Amino acid sequence: QVQLVESGGGLVQAGGSLRLSCAASGSFFSINHMAWYRQAPGKQRELVAKITSGDSTNYADSVKGRFTISRDNAKNTVILQMNSLKPEDSAVYYCNCNANIAAWSSMRLYWGQGTQVTVSS
Repeated sequence: QVQLVESGGGLVQAGGSLRLSCAASGSFFSINHMAWYRQAPGKQRELVAKITSGDSTNYADSVKGRFTISRDNAKNTVILQMNSLKPEDSAVYYCNCNANIAAWSSMRLYWGQGTQVTVSS
């Protein structure tokens, strides 16, 4: 099993920055991609940014140039640096990873519990 614990959410004014961190722990063999999703009230959960085990990244168009995703494979941690925040970035942000618990087992998705980000205008 993989446990994902997010931290770093909070309240910030528009134009400000926040840094989200997500640490994976538990018993697992390997982690493939790690990603951040967000869900605002009344909206579907959407992909914000994703990073593969080879450090390839992709971003939602709405955050390109403002957010940066990175990972520390030695610490099984993924970071989302969010700059120039806008009120429309307000949402619960969820960490996600694709991992397997043994070399012979298939990959599956795991989710964190979420962390609230609120951007005031």
